[in-house]
Amino acid sequence: MARARRRRGDEPGRYPRVARVNELCREIVADELERIDDDRLDLVTVTHVDVEPDLRHATVEFSRLGEAEDAAAEALAEHRVRLQAAIARQARLRRTPELAFRLDRAILAGARIEQLLREQAARPADGGDGRG
Repeated sequence: MARARRRRGDEPGRYPRVARVNELCREIVADELERIDDDRLDLVTVTHVDVEPDLRHATVEFSRLGEAEDAAAEALAEHRVRLQAAIARQARLRRTPELAFRLDRAILAGARIEQLLREQAARPADGGDGRG
């Protein structure tokens, strides 16, 4: 009688490898950003890193308080090699992913929804009985 073999990632309760690599890279990039002396990177938060399963590329999503997202994206691109080197030093990966940076639109969408809700709450009630 042959036993069915299970791959490690299929075991219940196990955290998938790519998700672990995503979180590891997010932590490394965030720590390294704190060490970089660049005013454009003040108030930048790394919200998520999405590493491809083959480890060749990774997209770093970030948010920034304020309105200088373009300057922050430019600074991140300039420091890309340093951030990749930090990943290579600290992570035990077969390959170091090439980083690309993208503004996290979910944060902006959430802020917009919050603004709309505040505006709606600030409007006075119409006082009518709703019968048009």
